[in-house]
Amino acid sequence: MLEALDLVKRFGSVNALDGFTLVARPGEIVGLVGHNGAGKTTFANVVSGLLRPDRGKVLVNGRAPRAARRLLGLAPQHLAVYPTVTPRQTLRLFGGLHGLRRRGLTRAIDEIAELLRLTDFLDRRVGVLSGGQQRRVQAAAAMIHRPALLLLDEPTAGVDPQTRQSLLEVVRARAEEGAAVVYTTHYLPELTELGASIAVARQGRTIARGEASELLDRIPGEVRLAFDDEEVRVSTTDPTTTLAEMLVGATRPVRSVDLRQPTLDDLYQAVAHAD
Repeated sequence: MLEALDLVKRFGSVNALDGFTLVARPGEIVGLVGHNGAGKTTFANVVSGLLRPDRGKVLVNGRAPRAARRLLGLAPQHLAVYPTVTPRQTLRLFGGLHGLRRRGLTRAIDEIAELLRLTDFLDRRVGVLSGGQQRRVQAAAAMIHRPALLLLDEPTAGVDPQTRQSLLEVVRARAEEGAAVVYTTHYLPELTELGASIAVARQGRTIARGEASELLDRIPGEVRLAFDDEEVRVSTTDPTTTLAEMLVGATRPVRSVDLRQPTLDDLYQAVAHAD
């Protein structure tokens, strides 16, 4: 569904994208992670057609982004909702731009409003809503037409747990229906909950790509054994086996045991800081 190959985008002397490559298949959620300045937002803007790359190729279902706009849904990192209109009017506008009409548009508004818990404030002005409510409106506008490719750039930044959970449920459902999703976040547990594959970005490139389980196999966890007079820590890629060996070899009473498997945070830190 999405092929972004060797993308380059420069802003003056800054290489925002420097050979960025990412492929997302139908039904796949790709978790795109990286420090600020890694190129994640520029990548989303290029894929959505808001920016033209200086070099490289983007295809959405075999088409260039500007020819595939009705296949795309974008929720940008920064809030970009109209404060003087209501969520209902916002969704009517975005649904109409993507070809929804009359009863189909009304049904789509009612459905996404219920899924993202917008119903209670559909007819209030957006400008009086909380930041989390505005995030939900923005996400709903990106999803109302059931796009084949969904780009979500930090969609849960600053939201409450209820909003986060609602959004994750809808994202999972859209992927199950066959949408390709690129989900940018700094909150890595979300990617575990979504069952996402992982792409790590650094300095305008993707430097690691794969299933979370495959990537985590390369990252050490830690075993800690506490004795009465000291604590022993061992870094290992197989914490369970290492713990068993340490317990067999222990010659004094063990006061406590802590076994920590590697996490996505460990993966990100290891890959992002690698030479």
